Amino acid sequence: MPALPRRRAAPAEIRPPRGGAKRVLLAAPRGYCAGVDRAVIAVERALELYGAPVYVRKQIVHNRHVVETLSERGAVFVDETAEVPAGGRVVFSAHGVAPAVHAEAAERELTTIDATCPLVTKVHREAVRFARDGYRILLVGHAGHEEVEGTMGEAPGAITLVQTPEEARAVEVPGEEPLVWISQTTLSVDETMATVEILRERFPQLSDPPSDDICYATQNRQVAIKKIAPGADLVLVVGSANSSNSVRLVEVALEQGAAAAYRVDFAREIDEAWFHGVATVGVSSGASVPEALVEEVLALLADYGYADVEEVRTAEEDLMFSLPRELRKDLKARGQESSNKKGGADRAHELR
Repeated sequence: MPALPRRRAAPAEIRPPRGGAKRVLLAAPRGYCAGVDRAVIAVERALELYGAPVYVRKQIVHNRHVVETLSERGAVFVDETAEVPAGGRVVFSAHGVAPAVHAEAAERELTTIDATCPLVTKVHREAVRFARDGYRILLVGHAGHEEVEGTMGEAPGAITLVQTPEEARAVEVPGEEPLVWISQTTLSVDETMATVEILRERFPQLSDPPSDDICYATQNRQVAIKKIAPGADLVLVVGSANSSNSVRLVEVALEQGAAAAYRVDFAREIDEAWFHGVATVGVSSGASVPEALVEEVLALLADYGYADVEEVRTAEEDLMFSLPRELRKDLKARGQESSNKKGGADRAHELR
């Protein structure tokens, strides 16, 4: 028999905070970044233009709601290009792929739409250039993450992965090679720099990349949560378990003094027992999270007396990336709007 839904405790059953009114500190910026917006719209426009099915290698972005919603609309998510029927159409996710994946798709005569975030593409190009110039590359990132796999595939013989400060203390590199570091775009800024500082101490010849690899959205969301965490009894981060930047937000909140912090995909996953004695709740969301999911969390909080919402904004974001060129070309050929817009809504467009 299916499990019965858990009965939520009534607001009156939750122990109130000692003094002080209940409130919410809502971090801003939060949610969709430009790369995620571009990738999700690319799949939607492809479905409209070509019809279902449109295949997507891996998750287009790391968010359960986005993947489930696009699946309902006709997107078919696969782990490898070998699962796409010969001659089919496949979208590469925002996290990027290695050159070997492009080669396999071409060999199987697949039509590809490359939705790799331009900021990830920048890191790929850095890896190629540094390897060509004879550098040993230390890539700060997490093993198994799709972005890291794609970057390492650009120069597999030249890249050494360094995941933690502990690994930075142990990694060995040939002494005669010039050395440079690059990073995964979705890491904790503080943890990445702690790792890099250890590498600099051990390898004085270590060069920096020409510009910061951690993406603007990841940094902005971490700065915002640092602002709200010290004054929060509880921090809720909306985001999926495989979303690196969402997981980092929870860690940053705890490091910055939040009494408790949890990650949830949906409002229904919130345990109301977390509210016992809590006066201030901080709320944020990862860079692949639609704002509608945050609104559902705020609605649940309001039910439990946290109706006073103060937005704490630390940056403005207005960056927009154009759609993948393959898609723009076909849209123009059919006389359709080829910019990154949906019904004129621009960045306001999100899956609901």
